[in-house]
Amino acid sequence: MGGVTSSMAAKLAFFPPSPPSYKVIRDDVTGLLLLDPFPHRENVDVLKLPTRRGNEIVAIYIRYPMATSTLLYSHGNAADIGQMYELFIELSIHLRVNLMGYDYSGYGQSSGKPSEHNTYADIEAAYKCLEESYGAKQEDIILYGQSVGSGPTLDLATRLPRLRAVVLHSAILSGLRVMYPVRHTYWFDIYKNIDKIPLVKCPILVIHGTADDVVDCYHGKQLYELSQEKFEPLWLKGGNHCDLELYPEYIRHLKKFVSTVEKPPSQRNTARRSIDRPEHSRRSTDCFEAPRKSTDRREKPRKSTDRPEKMKNYEYKMHSDDKLSKLRVSFDQTERSRRSVEYHEKSRRSIDHQLEKARKSVDWLDRIRAV
Repeated sequence: MGGVTSSMAAKLAFFPPSPPSYKVIRDDVTGLLLLDPFPHRENVDVLKLPTRRGNEIVAIYIRYPMATSTLLYSHGNAADIGQMYELFIELSIHLRVNLMGYDYSGYGQSSGKPSEHNTYADIEAAYKCLEESYGAKQEDIILYGQSVGSGPTLDLATRLPRLRAVVLHSAILSGLRVMYPVRHTYWFDIYKNIDKIPLVKCPILVIHGTADDVVDCYHGKQLYELSQEKFEPLWLKGGNHCDLELYPEYIRHLKKFVSTVEKPPSQRNTARRSIDRPEHSRRSTDCFEAPRKSTDRREKPRKSTDRPEKMKNYEYKMHSDDKLSKLRVSFDQTERSRRSVEYHEKSRRSIDHQLEKARKSVDWLDRIRAV
């Protein structure tokens, strides 16, 4: 029963294009392998690589001048490297990386049949070629897994402790979880990414479309939460399963990720913390102390009712001699007004004299207000 279930899951997981989108031919003059119908490029090698399971897979290697990173790209379902060729070229240019893409067993012109364990052997063959033929080091390699390609990507990443980074593009939690929202991992499930991702020690970037109708965005969010070393994820609003490359944010975010992981570890950790969303959330709570102090205004009203203190502050701020003079005049006039009232109360002079004093007082008050 388990074997039947596993076979059914495998059939649901793999859809190689039929017929393949390309052919592999050998140039009569140079003897080089070429990918037909694409024009030959001097910086692109076409390869046939043997796997430990007895299959031969087709791969392409794209060189970028002075690149410090190499991207090993495991493509999604229902695609082959012929369909991915132009995207591979663009990624190499924009990210300034060397790039290797390969076809799984049974895809494109690769021999054999597609299966979970064959894909594990396929990515191992591609990685071995990068090390032995191109001199790539583990710490310079970024594994990129799209959709079903996240399976072989995470499987290999768990065995490479010095890996530079991992990118998960529309990735799956497991094969069975794409079809059913199961809570537990069953032995017959395939690509158990949910169990493998906590074992990956390098930075991980998760990219997923919020409107993905093949692999729900929940898969990407759960993988992000389970990552050891998180990098700011990219949730593309309205993005579906196969159109994320069309969003301008896609290439911008990838460039930021690659430039970050290419930095020395000390600088990389600082940059990662500065863009890590959970870290921002924690830091934002540290601002609660400042609002408490700013809302405590009891001291300020007491100072504002102290007129001599207020006048001192006001005089300190005034830099113009003219304004200072006007302020002194207003004080003098106020003082004279006060004395005139006291004098009036004491002497009780004639009404005419009182009215004259009142008129002058009003004049002084008007001048004070004018100032």
